[in-house]
Amino acid sequence: MKFFIDTANLEQIKEAQSLGILDGVTTNPSLMAKEGISGKENILQHYLNICNIVEGPVSAEVISTDYEGMIKEGEELAALHPQIVVKIPIIKDGIKAIKYFSSKSIPTNCTLVFSVGQALLAAKAGATYVSPFIGRLDDISSDGVDLIRKIYEMYDFYGFETQILAASIRHTMHIIQSMEAGADVATCPLSAILGLLKHPLTDSGLETFLKDFNKVNNK
Repeated sequence: MKFFIDTANLEQIKEAQSLGILDGVTTNPSLMAKEGISGKENILQHYLNICNIVEGPVSAEVISTDYEGMIKEGEELAALHPQIVVKIPIIKDGIKAIKYFSSKSIPTNCTLVFSVGQALLAAKAGATYVSPFIGRLDDISSDGVDLIRKIYEMYDFYGFETQILAASIRHTMHIIQSMEAGADVATCPLSAILGLLKHPLTDSGLETFLKDFNKVNNK
């Protein structure tokens, strides 16, 4: 499974990249706003800064909700850098835009997916990635991970090439559950990725090893 980091924070992206396991980055307007990035030129430059840190795909989201606006924004984003993936919401004009970009071999990430039906339309339109938001489903007492499992079964049955990108991941267990359900990619906060390193037996075992070493070597 691939690891993307879900942030617009350059320092967190650099830290994740330094681990040697980062495959890409996802962003959205909320994450940009959180970092205080505003204004078209600043936002475009920020995407370039991210592309200069990582080697993999960088999802950059359109803010238009009409077809013409999505095409104009998406083409501008795609022209920025070869790593850019145009991120488009699962709405009617969004599906039309995904189909257009697919015909132009421009990669897309269909976002805000909450149902199998939405995932089906995204795949038929040719989306490169589909992003089910599992954390937001959990928030309303729905099973986000089960949605990934159902999408995986559908894509596998029909042979769709669209990759399942588990999004809205809140914690480390979401990563493990997404992997088990068949997700191709997990996009996570840095804390969730680092959480995979943690286990109390690792900590106690390392402590024991160091104590035993010091007993013998510090007489």
